[in-house]
Amino acid sequence: MKSVLALDLGTNCGWALRHTAGNISYGTKSFKVGKYEGAGMRYLKFQQWLALVTEGVEHIAYEAVRRHIGTDAAHCYGGLMATLTAFCEDSKIPYEGVGVGTIKKFATGAGNASKDEMIAAANALGYNPEDDNAADALHLLGYVESVNSVLKNNLK
Repeated sequence: MKSVLALDLGTNCGWALRHTAGNISYGTKSFKVGKYEGAGMRYLKFQQWLALVTEGVEHIAYEAVRRHIGTDAAHCYGGLMATLTAFCEDSKIPYEGVGVGTIKKFATGAGNASKDEMIAAANALGYNPEDDNAADALHLLGYVESVNSVLKNNLK
């Protein structure tokens, strides 16, 4: 089985990892910057974390956000996405972005599902995400795996 990492990028980064053995681990990892740390520390911490969790990972998917409510959120997301894509290029790990609406529609049937609806959909699948970030990552993982399964079957 292919090892896939799905990420909901943000200060509180949701993640879901399908291990090659088939089991899934998931959660939320904080990349909050400390009071006496520079803004670049968020990206260094993220890069160090990626190096730890990506051993053996064959594919990475991230939630591709096209619009942000605030400037700070947009800057944070852009920095994390740049760090991720540079890391993937350097590590030769294929990666892809999947739109927010696509993930929400896959999970709930509605492209504008709320955070609570995304958590409820994850709960219905037997998961217990600590927040909407982990729930989004779980649904992203499910989406990527279902698309890859369809593609694989169509190539046979």
